[in-house]
Amino acid sequence: MVGGGGREHAIIKKLKESPEAEEIYALPGNGGMEEAVCVPIAATDLDGIVSFALEQKIDYAVVAPDDPLVLGLVDLLEAKGIPCFGPRKNAAVIEGSKAFAKDLMKRYGIPTAAFEVFTDEETAIRYLDTAPLPTVIKADGLALGKGVIIAQTRQEAKRAVHAMMSEKAFGKSGETVIIEEFLTGPEVSVLSFTDGATVVPMVSSMDHKRALDGDEGLNTGGMGTVAPNPYYTEEVAKICMDTIFLPTMKAMNAEGRTFRGCLYFGLMITPKGPRVIEYNCRFGDPETQVVLPLLETDLLTVMRAVTEGRLDQVPVRFKDACACCVILASDGYPKSYEKGFAIDIPDSVKKDVFAAGVKKSESGALLTNGGRVLGVTAVEATLEDAVKKAYEKAESTRFENRYFRKDIGKRALSAKE
Repeated sequence: MVGGGGREHAIIKKLKESPEAEEIYALPGNGGMEEAVCVPIAATDLDGIVSFALEQKIDYAVVAPDDPLVLGLVDLLEAKGIPCFGPRKNAAVIEGSKAFAKDLMKRYGIPTAAFEVFTDEETAIRYLDTAPLPTVIKADGLALGKGVIIAQTRQEAKRAVHAMMSEKAFGKSGETVIIEEFLTGPEVSVLSFTDGATVVPMVSSMDHKRALDGDEGLNTGGMGTVAPNPYYTEEVAKICMDTIFLPTMKAMNAEGRTFRGCLYFGLMITPKGPRVIEYNCRFGDPETQVVLPLLETDLLTVMRAVTEGRLDQVPVRFKDACACCVILASDGYPKSYEKGFAIDIPDSVKKDVFAAGVKKSESGALLTNGGRVLGVTAVEATLEDAVKKAYEKAESTRFENRYFRKDIGKRALSAKE
């Protein structure tokens, strides 16, 4: 398992249920991943990962984070005869470059927001003089889920473009920017297994991106999730399959970029129908922490079917239940925060906790080591019970400077009413 966050811990826990998963290594993993042997090799140290995989005679690799996928780790491992779950470099570009993704949608008629792409700051600034407000400014490349600014005024929009293009707020990722139409409507995340011929959507989910209650504050990597998403009805699901999911897979095939792995669709259900906000080339974080606990089928079996191009032969089943994940963060995230505080997780809750920003002290104690520290998940028959239970577990899991949103699932519950 390449990666070291809460998403990777959720995947590891699900893989551990498979009778075929004897030993799991996490590179680099984190101090809270008791189900795996953690090896201090960074997810972007491609040569180090390949060497380790060969030395240990690894049977199967799962590449979870965006960076190594976009850099081509799957290609390198496959070249050495190691089968992988995850797209090759030429398919991972669907997340690696937003300009590529937007152009793909435009050329193949996949519904998305109207947009323009700019590589020159002056031209972008001039365009903003007449662009409708609010407007959305996106850095082209990877930016830890934070390279999107919704600008309410022209001044704010121009500041965002300048920060990305001149001040290099997101490094090389902001050398190209996309300015796009602001869409309205509920957002839905749909992760899907695909082998390039078959697409199997997983249970839909709702992410909570903003740091503070009421969707206030800065954008984060995600402060919590619920599944399924009540806005994603059977009717919407059918429209998405016909107008977005299958056309995207066919478009990538037509471009010679067959996608095998987990293709994530970030959608908005607008008054004019579903639109693609973004693609990701991997499992979402923290969507994975609610979607995989609902998966009934053996995950390793599904992943191998994806790799081997026989996904149509594996029935993928999910529980008829609901899940809620509350992220416990360090106060101050996503800006500055202190770390190194002792974490207390009750034994009764451990199986439902996914470790992210966690390290082990020399004495073996768990300490905070990041912005998003833990994800606490509950699975129950109803969404109301799942939310209630997740918060009970979150309250009982403690560390100094712990912070979490108090309204995860609130919007979903009001939609159900």
